[in-house]
Amino acid sequence: MAEGARATRRLDAPRMSGPSVHMSVADDIGLRIVRGDYPPGTILPNEAQWTEIFDVSRTAVREAIKILMAKGLLASRPKIGSWVEPKERWNLLDRDVLSWYALSPDRLQFLKTVQEFRHIIEPEATALAAARRSEEQMVEISAALRDMGQATTLQGRTQADTRFHLAILHASGNDLLVPLGTLIESALNHLFLLVTRNDDSFVYALKLHENIEKSIRLRRPNAARNAVRRLLANTDELIAHSEPKA
Repeated sequence: MAEGARATRRLDAPRMSGPSVHMSVADDIGLRIVRGDYPPGTILPNEAQWTEIFDVSRTAVREAIKILMAKGLLASRPKIGSWVEPKERWNLLDRDVLSWYALSPDRLQFLKTVQEFRHIIEPEATALAAARRSEEQMVEISAALRDMGQATTLQGRTQADTRFHLAILHASGNDLLVPLGTLIESALNHLFLLVTRNDDSFVYALKLHENIEKSIRLRRPNAARNAVRRLLANTDELIAHSEPKA
């Protein structure tokens, strides 16, 4: 294992306080780990050092470490302390871990990785939804599409977009697909932090969503599958255009 890592806290950083202070500490340490400040194998500062760094109680530090251990980021042993686990042990479907990835310096690569995952999962999930969806599930999908078109803010559009895709996963009838919605939700929530979408591109994206909704409503699995592939290809282009020019 690597030597104990040094950690610093800005002198002007406010003291953490409140009932969720341990969550704030976990959030800070988790982000540092995911962005590479503490590579796998690194032994972290001990409890007393974290207490000084964050100006919080030992209880808060202890609870924060437990949270990160539950997410697979850390392991701990008496007389050794806590160390960063290999990445393959991290729970990458955890909402917080995904959020830290999206805020890390290589967030563009993270987004590409999620897009790969979407290409693997969403076309077939949507085809299943077209074959299996109930009337109630169709109402949810259609309502999300309608709200997406009527939204007047980026946040409103993104929330409706997320609901649309999650409703399709539910309509697929495969319970194992539903938890994977966290990945899609994270991708959509962070996509527009990196990508600027003008009105024309939004109108085009909305049309692609309408094609998906229509194919599911008419129970056409092949058409639904292809419609999702076109949407994902469009998102791939947006991500590629957001990359810094060489």
